[in-house]
Amino acid sequence: MSLEYTCVCVVIRMNLQSPAKPPVIVLPQRAVAQGAVQLRIKSSQSSGDRLSQSRSMVLQESDLPQKPISRHRRNQSQHDVLGPAGGGADVCEPLLTGEHVNVAKISESGKKQRKNWTLMWSVLTSDQLLFYKEMQQAATQKTGSKVDVVPLCGAMIEWTTEKSSRKNVFQITTNTGSEYLLQADSYSTAAKWYDSIRANIDSSTKAAGGLPLRRSNSTEYLPRHSSLPGHVSASPNAKPRNQAHRRSLNVFSSSKLKHSASDGGDKNGVKNRLMKFINRRPSMRTLQEKGLIKDRVFGCHLLTLCQREGATVPRFVHSCLDAVEKRGLEADGIYRVSGNLATIQKLRFVVDQEEHLDLDHSQWEDIHVVTGALKMFFRELPEPLFPFRFFQPFVEAIKIKDSKHKVQEVKKLIQELPKPNQDTMKVLFSHLLRVLAFSRKNLMSTQGIGIVFGPTLMWPELDAGNMAVNMVYQNQIVEFVLTESRQIFNLDRK
Repeated sequence: MSLEYTCVCVVIRMNLQSPAKPPVIVLPQRAVAQGAVQLRIKSSQSSGDRLSQSRSMVLQESDLPQKPISRHRRNQSQHDVLGPAGGGADVCEPLLTGEHVNVAKISESGKKQRKNWTLMWSVLTSDQLLFYKEMQQAATQKTGSKVDVVPLCGAMIEWTTEKSSRKNVFQITTNTGSEYLLQADSYSTAAKWYDSIRANIDSSTKAAGGLPLRRSNSTEYLPRHSSLPGHVSASPNAKPRNQAHRRSLNVFSSSKLKHSASDGGDKNGVKNRLMKFINRRPSMRTLQEKGLIKDRVFGCHLLTLCQREGATVPRFVHSCLDAVEKRGLEADGIYRVSGNLATIQKLRFVVDQEEHLDLDHSQWEDIHVVTGALKMFFRELPEPLFPFRFFQPFVEAIKIKDSKHKVQEVKKLIQELPKPNQDTMKVLFSHLLRVLAFSRKNLMSTQGIGIVFGPTLMWPELDAGNMAVNMVYQNQIVEFVLTESRQIFNLDRK
């Protein structure tokens, strides 16, 4: 009898004594192997024999035909996220482990940090990315051995070329605002980690119901990808957007774009409006007349200051000289000793603001502050008291050997000076003569005054030549004018 015929035979035995027991269908081992089916009803009398010769119709796992292998490529995380039962249970078993990856933490809850690349032993689970300093730490799993834990639920991942000059760099941003950079020298390694982490982010976020992205240091949540079309808020209590309001915003934004484009193309119009605004601005004289702008005293040209005050000698110079003659002629080192610079600057501010100046006030009781302010006034003149164009002629005059001829040449040069320079010089040197009259008490000499006032009253317009030589000439000129001031300025005449 052929094998095909014997395989299709069905042997049925009816056991009338045991009707309550359901029949058991078994298959011979040979038939199962060849794909044929043979049915038998097992009785209680022959259970041992039948079991030794047959197998149950309920096949074991090992007897099930192997599932055909799918050629569709999937990430390792897609196989493992479902767990052994494929039911999506919470599984924290590692999905990718045992690999060194370069890691840099650039932000902690929105606060920027210094980027330092570190080679870390990385472990990827279903909802976390763990970083260890060494492989042994990951193996022992000791408490506190993890260097950093990156929660993947609600995170974002993207390739980046702007955050680092290295190749194969991608960035992970957690839902709390922390940012990590991951990098591998091999593109295949970096792509493997990128694909696995991205799949875990999607699955963990989906399992959590679309966890929104939270602003750092804030309890306010922002819906992820809310700007994408078709986005629906994950919150059931979220209010629907007002379509009319959205339409108005779109209209406003489009009109804004058009306006900016028109402004970019109409540069001439902008220039014309600016020119009109500049032409309509008030003049300096108008602002001065209204008192909005006040001319300074320090740093103002001597001729301009005198014209504004209607005099040939500035009022501030007169005030300082009068104060020194009242209470400073006997002061030790007058004009040589420096006063407090902060107080001098305060005095200068008061003078520039054209406030009422009372040098007898207690805040100006130090006479060296007054003399320091006077010397600062002369040093900050745009053109010195001895004008630039007269510097070289005075130098040539002081070189003359004959004393009488020298006095005549210096007197002639001073008479050629502008009236404010000439009168201010006359008042100043007359005052210095009175200072010299108290030289036994104030310990000031002609040479000392020349050293103090030489670089204060004259200097060359250009720093040409030897500075030390020029300073010698400056001191000699001032000392000579002071010595011969009675004859030069005709002080003996009434």
